[in-house]
Amino acid sequence: MTANVTLTLIGGPTVLIEFCGFRLLTDPTFDPPGRYEAGAITLEKTRGPALAADAVGPVEAVLLSHDQHFDNLDRAGRAFLPKAGRVITTAEGAQRLGGNATGLAPWETTRLARDGGPSLLVTATPARHGPVGFEPMSGDVIGFALGRDAPGDAVYVTGDTVWYEGVAEVARRFRPRLVVLFAGGARPRGPFFVTLDNNGAVEAAHAFTQARVVGVHNDGWAHFSESQADLAKTFAALGLTKRLLLLAPGRAEQIAL
Repeated sequence: MTANVTLTLIGGPTVLIEFCGFRLLTDPTFDPPGRYEAGAITLEKTRGPALAADAVGPVEAVLLSHDQHFDNLDRAGRAFLPKAGRVITTAEGAQRLGGNATGLAPWETTRLARDGGPSLLVTATPARHGPVGFEPMSGDVIGFALGRDAPGDAVYVTGDTVWYEGVAEVARRFRPRLVVLFAGGARPRGPFFVTLDNNGAVEAAHAFTQARVVGVHNDGWAHFSESQADLAKTFAALGLTKRLLLLAPGRAEQIAL
């Protein structure tokens, strides 16, 4: 497969993916900095988006890993959803959102298509948003594997997950050329991570041997414990610098697959 994908980091988990003529947006977060009360937890957004919602333009689909946390879907991000052609998310999330939302369970595939144009396969992938036993508190989460010629042959977006057997199974089933890691070692409560820390990011780099790696969701929120710079240092220490692509917020980066 020879193709290009263009990524534009908007901030946190929000990335504009342009591939095969389709424009896709991950977990939309467009609010300015502020605080969010979420039950017993207070989340603090420390940086606004590099692009405003009205500057993104039309998108065929929003790839929403989950709808229940403000750092993946804030108020302005929620207002953006009806503007997308489709919202692809968890089965429970689609029931809550209604409208243009499509729910997928892990390993289910849907197709994005245009009349007379190319199509794109979107497969939901498993994700675990914290340690074993945290699922009742975190709720369902999925990632996404994008394929042009076969499921998962192009881009894998992890969604909010730690490194665990489900992510390893994605690597066994698919051969993406680009992996977008939701990293940052998020710790919104307690001593444990609920997203990939740098060690998990290294595990992913070794599992997806043919892929370039991009780290996102590691800036703009106070509960991230590891930054983009920390990720770069970790990869450099282990001789993986050539595998890692660093995105500058607001700047489109074209990547050959």
